[in-house]
Amino acid sequence: MAGDNHTMVTQFILLGLTELPALQIPLFVLFLVIYVSTLVGNLGMIVLIRIDTQLQTPMYFFLSNLSVVDLCYSSVFAPKLLMNFLTQNKTISYSGCIAQHSLFVVFVTTEGLLLAAMAYDRYVAICNPLLYTATMTKKGCIHLVVGSYIGGFLNSLTQTSGLLKLSFCGLNVINHYFCDTPALLKLACSDSHINEIVLVTFSGVIAISTLLVVIMSYLCILTCIVKMSSDHSRCKAFSTCTSHLTAVTLFYGPVSLSHLQPSSMYSLQQEKISAVFYTLVVPMLNPLIYSLRNKEVKDNSGMKVVILRLTMMSSRIFLQ
Repeated sequence: MAGDNHTMVTQFILLGLTELPALQIPLFVLFLVIYVSTLVGNLGMIVLIRIDTQLQTPMYFFLSNLSVVDLCYSSVFAPKLLMNFLTQNKTISYSGCIAQHSLFVVFVTTEGLLLAAMAYDRYVAICNPLLYTATMTKKGCIHLVVGSYIGGFLNSLTQTSGLLKLSFCGLNVINHYFCDTPALLKLACSDSHINEIVLVTFSGVIAISTLLVVIMSYLCILTCIVKMSSDHSRCKAFSTCTSHLTAVTLFYGPVSLSHLQPSSMYSLQQEKISAVFYTLVVPMLNPLIYSLRNKEVKDNSGMKVVILRLTMMSSRIFLQ
């Protein structure tokens, strides 16, 4: 892939969030806490939804799959980031970098599509409650989840195959903590203009289409809520929607800043801050958002037991 006068890059160097030695240990502790909280919160949510018969509904089926995606999603970045805080060797192989990028695109796309499916679920539940059981069948929910994963894999296949056609020679230093697409495109010694167009186009189409589903669903929901005569019904409807709207805002805001702009407007520091939110902070916050806003989860004593046991297990692992 490289020209005759260049040496093909076999590994990349990840500079991470900062090169200041004094910040390495504090940042390690901070992100270790974030990662452990992510593991405990999402595993707790998955186990609780699995064992509690009261939570066997379409909304919690989507939520359990969102927790699976968040669990895998954060695990793509956190272990390597934590390792690099403690070692001088911050390299990642070419194949490892491509694999990290590929998994990143899979899970970030799948999460966006799942959030759209959850918005549709809330629309049917509030605007067409009598048809909810017939519309949101178990088979239909499985199709929506499988479709989200298929969309993630297809987008990843498209983006990654484009990267594999590029030549990387000479510069191999990535001023980031993971193999993000814009950072890799800047290092390519072959023309990456087509890759940039594909990135913005595919990311834009997926983000805009899923956001349209969310916006249209909530416009219909808002119309239905306004027409409700009971204050109790309004409060209940708002309660079931607030957590999802919060998750959508926290996810799409940082992602849009990172991947829906041309390279001429690309800011490295802005990208790093945005990436920390959508790759590490959001997966940690999602279980908290849904458990605090949903009465069924908040009042469930099993949730407290599950999280307590997972916390104890994780503490033993990291103290050994």
